[in-house]
Amino acid sequence: MEIQHVFFDLDHTLWDFEKNSDLAFKKVFDKQNITIDLNSFLEVYKPLNLQYWKMYREEKVTKEELRYKRLKSTFDAVNYRISDNLIDVIAIEYINFLPDFNHLFEHTFEILDYLKGKYQLHIITNGFEEIQTKKMETSKILHYFDIIVTSESVGVKKPNPKVFNFALEKANAINSASIMIGDSIEADVEGALSVGMKAIHANFEKGKVNNVNFNSITSLLDIKEYL
Repeated sequence: MEIQHVFFDLDHTLWDFEKNSDLAFKKVFDKQNITIDLNSFLEVYKPLNLQYWKMYREEKVTKEELRYKRLKSTFDAVNYRISDNLIDVIAIEYINFLPDFNHLFEHTFEILDYLKGKYQLHIITNGFEEIQTKKMETSKILHYFDIIVTSESVGVKKPNPKVFNFALEKANAINSASIMIGDSIEADVEGALSVGMKAIHANFEKGKVNNVNFNSITSLLDIKEYL
């Protein structure tokens, strides 16, 4: 069956999370007079953040624990003394500031313009409910998408099949006529394949991938080869 519906992940796929996140932390640190070198902080924070997001997907930590512990663990690792109250303030302000920045991956508008006339476009994201729409509004891509599904609205997270089945039902889409495009092999690609959707891996880091069940792209423009 020909593809009719294209589902995108948001962070790390269309919206440049790393660049926007760095800018949000700079804004918070400047406001709160955090004297640690930002680059040194981020070097430790980024791998820890990935670990906590994996635990969050696996239901091993709550949303609140994720927000606090990823910061607490980083400040402890770089030996920066900071109160729990200030960590809570930073956690809140970081989330509030994050959607203020609007950097997208190269060719985002070009590929969305190309696809919009051919397919129905949707978002499936594990990101927090309260900021994902704001991110898309600020970066001026919200109007491209018909359906936006967050894991919080479903009650489980990608790669849980319930998220994808919920999105398919909401979009009135058939799995075999739908494709998921995302950066995470575990959350996006394998999750989509598990419910009979097709998938494309957004491999912008150009990591080695040993799998023949899906295609990988290193630029958003590469989507034109498949759609």
